[in-house]
Amino acid sequence: MAETVYGAVEHDATQLRHRRLHRGLSARQVQMIAIAGTIGTGLFLGTGKSLAEGGPASMLICYALVGIIVYVTLLLLGEMATQYPVAEVNVPCRAGSFNAYTARFFSPSYAFALSWNYWFNDAVSVASDLTAAQLVLQFWTSSEYTWVISLVFWVFLVGVNATHVKAYGELEYWLSSLKVATVLLFIVLGVFVNINSDIGLSNWRIPGAPFVGGFGGFARVFVTASFAYGGTESLGITAGETKNPSKNMPRVVKFVFWRILLFYILSILLIGLNVPWDYPNLSNRSTTTSPFTIVFRQAGSTFAASFMNTVILSSVLSAGNHALFAGTRVLYGLSVANPPQAPALFSWTTAAGVPLPALLLTSSVSALCFGTSFIGSGVLWGWLQNIVGVSNQIAWLSIGLASWRFRKAWISQGRALKDLTFHTSWTWPYGPPFVIVTVSALIIIQGWSSVLPVFSAIDFLSFYIEVPVIVVMLLRCSHAKRGQSSGGEKPRRWFLDLVDVRTADLDSDQYVGDAADGDEEEQHAGTVGIWRKLYYYLA
Repeated sequence: MAETVYGAVEHDATQLRHRRLHRGLSARQVQMIAIAGTIGTGLFLGTGKSLAEGGPASMLICYALVGIIVYVTLLLLGEMATQYPVAEVNVPCRAGSFNAYTARFFSPSYAFALSWNYWFNDAVSVASDLTAAQLVLQFWTSSEYTWVISLVFWVFLVGVNATHVKAYGELEYWLSSLKVATVLLFIVLGVFVNINSDIGLSNWRIPGAPFVGGFGGFARVFVTASFAYGGTESLGITAGETKNPSKNMPRVVKFVFWRILLFYILSILLIGLNVPWDYPNLSNRSTTTSPFTIVFRQAGSTFAASFMNTVILSSVLSAGNHALFAGTRVLYGLSVANPPQAPALFSWTTAAGVPLPALLLTSSVSALCFGTSFIGSGVLWGWLQNIVGVSNQIAWLSIGLASWRFRKAWISQGRALKDLTFHTSWTWPYGPPFVIVTVSALIIIQGWSSVLPVFSAIDFLSFYIEVPVIVVMLLRCSHAKRGQSSGGEKPRRWFLDLVDVRTADLDSDQYVGDAADGDEEEQHAGTVGIWRKLYYYLA
């Protein structure tokens, strides 16, 4: 496949001196990275767009449904990521995350298309977050030079990610801690504002509410919700650089449900109660105002609103940091796959284990954010949101497909569920079909408003451009493999390299811990250890 696409690239580890990643992420960092995946630009800013386009009821229902899908998806991913964390400490890494599982258990050709799509998704996400920074700054200034902050953020993020994976993890840890504290404060303040101001359900009864824009407005919120929840699936990428993944990954995945329930559902309920869908400048061509900032302003404190906006700006930085890290690792994984799916250049890492060429290419796509001066930051951010949201959905769909085939292979080869390092019994056997069917339905219906009542070509493209790109890349890769038949067989007109579950590899890359890879919590005894454990549970 890839030899034909990229030419016969000889990958020799001895020629690539540092070609490996390092297990440098600790348990506390991975837990906070999981939180960062569910609290970000989509929650702080995307909810304003969702409220303006769909109304409070549409927003609550859509975010709840997508939250359920994400939780089941992460359980399926956690099952595979715990069994096969993929990366090894002392040898070059293979392609990581769910892309590797898709190639291993579903179809290498589809995984090739998926991997490049997901890399582009992460790269565009960085551009989206840098554009969001300009929107946040408009709370304080109307200057046309807000793009300067995007440039500063870009330089800072590239610098952090170019040092060591520990630098990425530590930055994400502290930024995520700030976000958690702020969301909890918002929930308390939101209840206070609603009760003290006697708002009640009044914003659900104003003209146009609670469902704004009919079915089209309702369906449109799905892609914004998918953008907001995006990034959680990259936990599979961090497995390769996580200490003791067999213990830490299940712990992180299990807590995701409660984070979704607390951070998203409660926050969105309070936003719908306190902020009217027609609030001035909530979402338009040039700007998007965070409902979080609006609620803090309703509390009667300009200082509190400015503080909230500062926290949102830090969350933008956190989200961009997370997307840049994930995109870099996906591109690195493509270059070290067997056969290689990207040029060997991107497999080179520094002595600290940083894939620098992959980092530079991924970050270069962020230049898209500087197009805001010509298009309008609100419009561009909306388009980027749609593209990233659909790409996230394709990733979740692919996790469902990989899990479906992995489970069939596990059973077909006579293995018992108890042999799995981690699994959730209630997702057997209906978890994968649930994810596949529901996500496919979302992809189809969410662009309704771009077709009816008036067709919008640009909006339609932002909703659906990912689908034909995936199909074209799949066909291109399948065509490249079409003539590789053995024994002089006539080349087939169509080639679908679906993995045979009876012979799928279930043994390679299984994680075996060692004494040096212990549980970080158990390394802290006494009073310090008790407080550390208490902090983990609260987080």
